[in-house]
Amino acid sequence: MEPRVQYAQTKDGVSIAFYTLGEGMPLVMMPNMPFSHLQLEWQIPEYRRWHERLAERRMLVRYDGRGHGLSDRDVNDYSLDAHILDIEAVADRLGLEGLALNAVLHSGPVAIMYAARHPDRVSHLILWSTYARASDYLRTTQAQTIRSLRDQNWELYTETVAHTLLGWSAGAPARQFAVLMRESVTQEGAQAAFRAIGEFDVTSSLPEVRSPTVVLHRRQAPVPGVDVARSLASRIPNARLALLEGSSLAPFLEDSDAVVKAVDDFLGGGEEAAAAAERPGAGDVHTILITDMEGSTTRTQSLGDARAQDVLRTHNAILRDALKAHSGSEIKHTGDGIMASFASASRALESAIAIQRAFAHHNESNPDVPIRVRIGLNAGEPVAEEKDLFGTAIQLAARICAHAEPGQILAPIVVRELAAGKGFLFADLGETVLRGFEDPVRLFELRWRGAD
Repeated sequence: MEPRVQYAQTKDGVSIAFYTLGEGMPLVMMPNMPFSHLQLEWQIPEYRRWHERLAERRMLVRYDGRGHGLSDRDVNDYSLDAHILDIEAVADRLGLEGLALNAVLHSGPVAIMYAARHPDRVSHLILWSTYARASDYLRTTQAQTIRSLRDQNWELYTETVAHTLLGWSAGAPARQFAVLMRESVTQEGAQAAFRAIGEFDVTSSLPEVRSPTVVLHRRQAPVPGVDVARSLASRIPNARLALLEGSSLAPFLEDSDAVVKAVDDFLGGGEEAAAAAERPGAGDVHTILITDMEGSTTRTQSLGDARAQDVLRTHNAILRDALKAHSGSEIKHTGDGIMASFASASRALESAIAIQRAFAHHNESNPDVPIRVRIGLNAGEPVAEEKDLFGTAIQLAARICAHAEPGQILAPIVVRELAAGKGFLFADLGETVLRGFEDPVRLFELRWRGAD
């Protein structure tokens, strides 16, 4: 089934088309700008299978950049900063605080700059057949020859580029990709995009990249050369260089199994290490997050069992996506919500914000069947037994959740203090008597609407 295309709004007012596929750690696949079209690439079997395979172990996020594909075409700004706004819009729309970033060819400099600016947000950086300085690509004889066609014969240009990028033996995929190129962007739009790309140079930002990075490249690829890949990897701290056999610049052609394995190996080790690092041990301080869905019994009676179950599946998917994106461990499902544990109070709060934002976005598109949840948090040292958590810390989190209104996030002062200085906005609600606790509890509301 073709993924459902959604839209995110950038800070400069551009609508960016995107879709998600699969569940788990977010892997954001950047467009091969300016030739990207979410629907048409899904119709190329090799392209579709490539994305489906990457989504088997994680959540794939694919978007069309500004000026092409299903995103807004009427744009004038194709600068590095403008393309970074596209990534930020999609990440904010999905509530992603941690993501792996996969850049292809001309999107490489954008990914490098984004990773340098957001070291806490980019968990992994994958650079495929790309460069840090556009002149390293544009100075080649092949690039200069192809560029001369762009202004003279648009159809011949797209056919030539498609065969150059995908390989002259690609056959049907190359012909389909040429059509995709012509449908992705107008000739004038491509000219404007490449004028901006020609100015890309992020070499000074390479030493600032702190995210684990792999540079993937095929040995016989015509442009950019292997020397560009080696130089790129050598300038990023602790980056890996993985040279694969083949000549196609399209990762979904030739030996695509080797590319998938390289990506899985790179992300797999990081995923396991991150999970182990974030999972609290016995006797550690846990930050507990508990959610509760409003009116689940009434909804079942009004919608019927089958449709109510569909709503519950959507509810569960949104919650679990947010937990995985912020290294939360689901302890148990309560029927109307979940209980999760975090090693970090900041990650628990980020996850709570992502949950409420995701439900708010869902409700905008589904006003007839909205899903509203209340969230309560607490921090302490619960008792662990048979993969469950017990004790006063858990009971207080549950009482705080029950006290919250739908759409609200409440936390006691201990959580607020653990996250002090992290940029969260709290409103002091004063002391409240909660059932089962003799002493009043000072509660704070975490503000999430419109918050950065």
